[in-house]
Amino acid sequence: MMNHLYYGDNLGILREHIEEESIDFVYLDPPFNSQATYNVLFRSLAGEQSPAQIEAFADTWHWTDEAEKAFDDVMTSGNTDVAEMLRALRLFLKENDVMAYLTMITVRLLELHRILKSTGSLYFHCDPTASHYLKVLLDGVFGIRNFRNEIIWRRTGSHNSTKRYGPIHDVIFYYTKTNTYTWNRLRRPYMRGHVEKAFVQEGDLYRTNYSGNILTGSGRRFGISGQPWRGFDPTVKNRHWALPGVLLEGFEEEVAELDQHQKMDFLYKKGFITINEGDEWPRYQHLLTTEDGQYLSDIWAYQPYTEGTVFGTDEGIDDDIRWMGSKDSERLGYQTQKPIGLLQRIIAASSTVGDVVLDPFCGCGTTVHTAQKLERRWIGIDITHLAISLIEKRLNDAFPGIVYEVHGTPKDVGGARELAAHNKYQFQWWAVSLVNAVPFGGKKKGADTGIDGHIYFKPDGKTTEKAIVSVKGGENVGVAMIRDLAHVVDREQAKIGVFITLAEPTGPMRTEAVKTGFYESPFSGKIPKIQLFTIAELFAGQKPHIPLVDATVFKKAKLETTAQQGTLWK
Repeated sequence: MMNHLYYGDNLGILREHIEEESIDFVYLDPPFNSQATYNVLFRSLAGEQSPAQIEAFADTWHWTDEAEKAFDDVMTSGNTDVAEMLRALRLFLKENDVMAYLTMITVRLLELHRILKSTGSLYFHCDPTASHYLKVLLDGVFGIRNFRNEIIWRRTGSHNSTKRYGPIHDVIFYYTKTNTYTWNRLRRPYMRGHVEKAFVQEGDLYRTNYSGNILTGSGRRFGISGQPWRGFDPTVKNRHWALPGVLLEGFEEEVAELDQHQKMDFLYKKGFITINEGDEWPRYQHLLTTEDGQYLSDIWAYQPYTEGTVFGTDEGIDDDIRWMGSKDSERLGYQTQKPIGLLQRIIAASSTVGDVVLDPFCGCGTTVHTAQKLERRWIGIDITHLAISLIEKRLNDAFPGIVYEVHGTPKDVGGARELAAHNKYQFQWWAVSLVNAVPFGGKKKGADTGIDGHIYFKPDGKTTEKAIVSVKGGENVGVAMIRDLAHVVDREQAKIGVFITLAEPTGPMRTEAVKTGFYESPFSGKIPKIQLFTIAELFAGQKPHIPLVDATVFKKAKLETTAQQGTLWK
């Protein structure tokens, strides 16, 4: 199975393209009620706002005909538990935005349950705004007995709130489809103080403090556990060999078929049981390494300023899943972007190499990025072309040569024409991506700025200039549009205008573009001030003539090495 990136409504894609019981792991973080200005994978220069960035990740949920249809789908789904729960919530909440959100999510959860393998897991990431309602609905879809954990993740350092405690955490619900599921138990390192207090130091090393009768239990036994082992006979003290479960943690599969003596031989060969001259009994010991530690619990909270307090590392408590600051090297600009470390924990815990990971709200692509890094196969879905094009850039930057298939984006002029007819804003954002421009403009009410994108460039290698991109998806194009673009270029103090059209420009349009003259570049000479391109020409590989394009406006994902891709956090 190849890796796949889908543009479109995830409900339709789940129903039409994802087979039943084909997915090993699902993570979803549906946007809800943030109403924030998102800078996705690019930054705006000169303080300019980008409505496209807001529109692309708008998280508005309203009670519409679509919500009513989703409600009816749940009522007729055959899952009476979740149907009755959703019906009860509607009686309580009425037809408002929260109810629309819950309804639209529930119908998608039913599909996610369908496509999960019997050994699969689902992690639902949300904030406390509606988590209590979501937990009830998740219980209805997956069954109360398949609820595993409510993980609390500290998402920020502080949040001032004058009349309540500062809200600084998110909730991650962990469910499995059945009682038989993939589970890799992960550890967090011991605290340095705990090691120094509870373990025995020998030079630069620390060992466990177990000794004496830790390997025996009271009372005689007549089976293998009562027989002598390596010269030691437990019956002389009315005891028998008994290994506490903690001694074999992590080796359960390897020792499952072994008898008591064989288990002790196993530990002896590992160096965990020692026999020293003069000892009355074998001793259990274990030298600590950085891989040792406590098994993960359900509270994940990075603690600032604890660097150096964790054994075997200079990191702080839960440093691997810390939230990202505004200048974090991993941050790509998306305000609610989750750290790779967070996704790495949960994907490593609930899947194995080669498993299929699905994110139906993949946003800026952290889940698919992490899945690729951990050598899983993946499927990402998003409802905006802007997101899809930016995720492609992220993956290509981080994993040069990566192979994946993109579905739902136009592959030819016919596909472009279909997209323009269906949604002109999605067409504009997609067309802007063909020339590597920063999207600008959205579907907000008000006057049309005449700007769909910016291309920033440094003609002298120092000073940043810009080109204005204007996209037209209709069939009726004319000279007035070229004049309008020339006016916008002058008004915005830009140097170049790029006109992208689905229809073939008329002769007078091309003449008008030539009449606007040239931009004199310091090192590249005269460049046409207004440049016209059809979608067909862009598909054929033609590009705007713009000198020294400034690629730094797109935030670049860090290159992942082969070694990093295969590393699991344990």
